[in-house]
Amino acid sequence: MKQATYRIGQIVPSSNTTMETEIPALLRARETILPERFTFHSSRMRMKKVVKEELEAMDRDSDRCAIELSDARMDVIGYACLVAIMSMGKGYHRVSEKRLHGRTVENNAPAPVVTSAGALVDGLQVLGAKTISVICPYMKPLTQLVVDYIESEGIKVKDFVALEIPDNIEVGRHNPKKLLDIYKSVDCKGIDVLVTSACVQMPSLSIIDRMEQQSGLPVVSAAVCTTYQMLKSLGLSAQAPIGGVLMSGKY
Repeated sequence: MKQATYRIGQIVPSSNTTMETEIPALLRARETILPERFTFHSSRMRMKKVVKEELEAMDRDSDRCAIELSDARMDVIGYACLVAIMSMGKGYHRVSEKRLHGRTVENNAPAPVVTSAGALVDGLQVLGAKTISVICPYMKPLTQLVVDYIESEGIKVKDFVALEIPDNIEVGRHNPKKLLDIYKSVDCKGIDVLVTSACVQMPSLSIIDRMEQQSGLPVVSAAVCTTYQMLKSLGLSAQAPIGGVLMSGKY
């Protein structure tokens, strides 16, 4: 029987260096235990500084990216910038996903579209999270936007840390091992899930399983939740030997 191969498309900020490493890493790990195979394809939107003005301009460019990717007949497309969506207003991930899917339909190459913002919310809901704590690389005003967005979806944010790294390149260079100490400064008492990176540019995949062991809590990141949602949209088991409990196959 011929193995199924799926084309994974990503709409990526021009300065993002993480989503094209962490999502493939998760899916390559999945390939070691399950038969499906994946190829990876990207289209980029200009963005250097993580500020509201650049995020708004970048989001307007996402339509072009969806059309470009659909030219290559993707099986699923992921919008790989959480804060760009969340800064556009509460519930905007639904608007974005519908609009970008519409662009693929107009191009006669319909593909489901997942946003990292919607995927994080959905991943938390899948885990039954009522109360969480969050680590973000953003400046405090943008971090507050993220907190407000998550809370508007019915999930309480007990505590958060804003690392205040404005340059998106530097966010991508942040050493994930530092998160194993940073999370200890976050109030985790009584929470259901810890979000170790509410940003698809801040690397965290390599420490998620270790952080779960240390904290005794389910730990997710925007990248892990996006991968989970992509697999679900393809009708595949969301399972990998790395990536924490959300990728355990239980969900």
